[in-house]
Amino acid sequence: MSRIKLTWIVLIVLVWAAMMSFGGVAAETVMLYPNIFGDAPASLDRAREFLVAGGPSDYFPPLGASVVLTSLAATALTWRNRRLRWYVAAAAVVFIACEFLFSVVFFWPRNEIMFVDPVGTHSPEYLRQVAEEFVAGHWVRLAGGAVTSALAFTALLRFARETAPVRVER
Repeated sequence: MSRIKLTWIVLIVLVWAAMMSFGGVAAETVMLYPNIFGDAPASLDRAREFLVAGGPSDYFPPLGASVVLTSLAATALTWRNRRLRWYVAAAAVVFIACEFLFSVVFFWPRNEIMFVDPVGTHSPEYLRQVAEEFVAGHWVRLAGGAVTSALAFTALLRFARETAPVRVER
C-alpha cells in the first residue's frame, strides 16, 4: 500500500473517530446531563439505576483510544509535510490534553464519588458540589472535542487538495 493511500485511510479514520467522540460528548450534554446532574443527589441515584447495562464509560474509552492511536499514526505519516503536520499534531495534543489527561485528573475522581462510592458515603451538599464541578469541567472536554475535530478535518481537506489530480485545461 502506498504512503499516500495509507495517509488517506488514517486521516479519514481520525476524522470519523474525532467527530464520533465530539458528537457523543455533545449528545451527552443535551440528553443525559440534565437528567444525571439536574437534581443531585437524587438524580445521581436515578442515573446509577439507569446506567446499569451500559453508559458513557463503555463507549468513550475505546473511541478515545482510537482517536489517540489514529492521531499519532496520522502525525507520523504527515510529519514531512509542513502544511499538514501542525494540524494533525495539534489535533493529537488537544485531544490527549482535553479528553484523556483532563478526564483522568478531573473527571475520574468525581465519577468515583458520584457513581462508585456506596450511596450515603458523601453528604448531599458535597454530591451537589461535585456534580456542579463535573458539569462545569465538561465544557473543557466539549471544546477540546470540537477543536480536535476541526483540526483533523482541516488536515484531511488540505491533504485532499494536495493529492488531488491536477486538471489540465484543453
